[in-house]
Amino acid sequence: MYCPFCRNPDSRVVDSRMADDGSAIRRRRQCPECGRRFTTVETTSLSVIKRSGVGEPFSRSKVINGVRKACQGRPVSEDDLAMLAQEVEENIRASGAAEIDAHEVGLIILGPLQKLDKVAYLRFASVYQAFESLEDFESAIALLRHESDVEAKATTSKAEGKGSEGKSPEVRSPEAKNTEAKNTEAKNTAKSTL
Repeated sequence: MYCPFCRNPDSRVVDSRMADDGSAIRRRRQCPECGRRFTTVETTSLSVIKRSGVGEPFSRSKVINGVRKACQGRPVSEDDLAMLAQEVEENIRASGAAEIDAHEVGLIILGPLQKLDKVAYLRFASVYQAFESLEDFESAIALLRHESDVEAKATTSKAEGKGSEGKSPEVRSPEAKNTEAKNTEAKNTAKSTL
């Protein structure tokens, strides 16, 4: 690294620290020739390839601005949007790709946005998944409901398992469940005829 003061082609690293939530490294360097110190910040480059084929540096602010439109009128704070943009950037960097398609960025946003606000997720998904009809919205809503039901059942199962003083919940065979369902149906029929 060239010294910015005397243009000496050599420098010595005195101190290194993480910066910008771990996405950059800040290094204090000292020139052995003139003895002056200077700071460098190192980041890996991440380019987003737009539809036109032009690449531009990844920008958290562009993610925030795009998601902000979907979150209009929703109980989502600026801090929530900043955390979402950080999570999106971390997911992209974790993939190891130096370049990513803009459409892929939009699809990566969907996961964290779904956890943040389901209505904003539907608004954003309607653009990035190219919803063309009411059926597209209905199927997306049905999928969200199904995922919520599965999550609720998992939470209920965990709560039931903890409530039985460390014992695991009773496991029944499909035949036992079927028999129990028939017995319940028979009881309900008998009650309705009385």
